Amino acid sequence: MQKSSNRWTLVLAAGSGTRLSGLTSDGTGASVPKQFCSLTGGASLLEETLARAAAIAAPERSAVVVAAEHRRFWQRALARIPGENAIVQPRNRGTANGILLGLSAILERDADAVVTILPSDHYIEREDVLEAALERAVAAVESSESAAITFLGIAPDAPDPELGYIVPGARRADGSRAIARFVEKPAQVVAARLVRQRALWNSFILVARASALVELIERRFPVEVLAFRTLWRKARLAEQLAREVERVYETLPEIDFSRHVVEGADAPLRVVAVPRCGWSDLGTPQRVGAALAKLGGRRPSSKALEASFQHFNLAEAHARLASRLASATPQAV
Repeated sequence: MQKSSNRWTLVLAAGSGTRLSGLTSDGTGASVPKQFCSLTGGASLLEETLARAAAIAAPERSAVVVAAEHRRFWQRALARIPGENAIVQPRNRGTANGILLGLSAILERDADAVVTILPSDHYIEREDVLEAALERAVAAVESSESAAITFLGIAPDAPDPELGYIVPGARRADGSRAIARFVEKPAQVVAARLVRQRALWNSFILVARASALVELIERRFPVEVLAFRTLWRKARLAEQLAREVERVYETLPEIDFSRHVVEGADAPLRVVAVPRCGWSDLGTPQRVGAALAKLGGRRPSSKALEASFQHFNLAEAHARLASRLASATPQAV
């Protein structure tokens, strides 16, 4: 993928992974967020996402939003990107605020940035298929004079009521389609109907001009956007910035990007369809198991193991969990 001077990536790596806490707890009972786990004992999901980002933008234009309490997990994993590109949020205030924090840092350095947002906790079997779709999405945004925001929608393998869906609308000349509507975690019967109607899984991977994303959030949350806009004017040193971010986060409401910003938005939202590529958000133990089944027990080389930042092996954890469930006896109520 050609790397133009204003292509950026924003990797979201601050999640706590509570839905998998039963699977990703270490020997002491402490939870290890899934982005710092490995499926087979090699590179962590975060490291795999950073490799994905490297195909889009140079390391100096790859920013990563991380949580302060996870420092011991991400510090070594981010060693190859500039220190100022590790954007630390003091606490979780929802995905929209995490995105705003990262975008504010990018816009401070590049007002014309075209940003690809990548969650750091996905498994993708066919990286080449996703990369080709990403290139189409980035090129469409770069060539458009509008403030279009382009999502990547994955062709579903089967109905899944735990995922969000994008219903495509009219086709556009650049190969993308308008978004007719979003459907968040529908009932099983509705999910089946959406799949028959060729709706797409919402991967939460999206491409847009950074300024357009901020303006979209600003329509519903102008006070919060103003707080982020002033962050970089008030602080130039890292210590000052950390204090200002802490101050802003003390009063922020929790804002979910999908539910509170995108749903029902009157904005030029587009979708680029991604053919089946073995994508999973690894959101449940069942989906972790499905991804492991696709891997077929492949193991990384010893060299990869030595180079990896391995905190937790999801394959071994999933096997232990499955064994416990199989041997469990019903308990009296």
